[in-house]
Amino acid sequence: MGLIVQKFGGSSVADAERIHRAARKAIAAREKGNQVVVVVSAMGDSTDDLIQLANKVCTHDGRNSTPPKREMDQLLATGEQVTIALMAMAMHAQGQEAISFTGGQIGLVTDNAFSKARIQSINKQRIFEQLHAGKIVIIAGFQGVTVDGDYTTLGRGGSNATLVAVGAVLNADVCENYTDVDGIYTADPRLVKNARKIDRISYDEMLELSGLGASVLQTRAVEFAKKYNVPLHVRNSQNDREGTWIVAETPNMEHIVVSGCALKKDLTRVSIKAVPDRPGVAAKIFGDIAEANIVVDDIIQNVMDDNTANISFTVEHGDLADIRPVTDKLCKELGGRTQAIYHGDLAKVSVVGVGMRTHTGVAQRMFRTLADAKINIQNITTSEIKISCIIDKEDGAKALQLVHDAFELDKLK
Repeated sequence: MGLIVQKFGGSSVADAERIHRAARKAIAAREKGNQVVVVVSAMGDSTDDLIQLANKVCTHDGRNSTPPKREMDQLLATGEQVTIALMAMAMHAQGQEAISFTGGQIGLVTDNAFSKARIQSINKQRIFEQLHAGKIVIIAGFQGVTVDGDYTTLGRGGSNATLVAVGAVLNADVCENYTDVDGIYTADPRLVKNARKIDRISYDEMLELSGLGASVLQTRAVEFAKKYNVPLHVRNSQNDREGTWIVAETPNMEHIVVSGCALKKDLTRVSIKAVPDRPGVAAKIFGDIAEANIVVDDIIQNVMDDNTANISFTVEHGDLADIRPVTDKLCKELGGRTQAIYHGDLAKVSVVGVGMRTHTGVAQRMFRTLADAKINIQNITTSEIKISCIIDKEDGAKALQLVHDAFELDKLK
């Protein structure tokens, strides 16, 4: 008997018919002799609907206020609670015993970083008790509780983190992530017409792609999978075809130089000008930003002739409202001519592949492709297995298609 953890995203549980279809997949796995745990997201666009409602409520007398993050988590956690109950009902209607749990009911404890919480522990005892009783266990994704009992959410795509964290703590044989696509593609198939499904991809490649804009899996979910060596199978909830396996790196993966490319849209560059050029200033800047739970990328520092430096980095546009108070406060504390400048409407196009470790010429081909198309590169960042270029947002989709074609990703086997 194996142990399978399945996760169904919002589009896979968008209505009663789809909930029943997802329930049948879980029951089929149970009837093959497996113990089955199911993690679910909120139905369809219900999370977006709740966010819109919160924004309307926070508009009063012509003034807009930002919803408190704690209260937003209280609100958004309700979406998954609807789905778990309906999923359990669907399974009972099909003759299978099932029981639903919120994150708090299985002791999924997080830190108190509301809207971006990180999982700290899960109490597996209650899950195993119900599995041993022959039931399918249904768990609300995306949510947890603090040690004080406050609801928290795990950020966009957080149900994927729940999936892999539960799989890791239960020592699952496989985590199946059911979505509305057939697996991981060489690029976003909505933007690249000839994108091809990838059969197998390494944890490291998927980790890079997730962080660079590929939206099928949250970065933290891939981190969990790699750390605990949990095999991930991304597949379509509407059919029974094999999807994409995300596994530990194997030697034969290196013969593929570039495995995929990604586009991250809606970036903003934050430039802090005339920063005093002395030890500890950069640590102060990025320490304060980290305390605000804001992720930064593409950091560049230029030292000037007047003993000052300009420090630039990018953030996702959605974090702009959170970072402005931090950078404004830093500028006041640093004094002098220090000021923060914000440049929006940026995007990042990237290529990823473990084969870059042993092959040359990848950067040259990427830069030449963009240059021939008159697309200006504003920043460049690299790692062992990725190359990223900051460009104007309006060039993003075009750049992604060009890079995909330049590396002939539609022809890879």
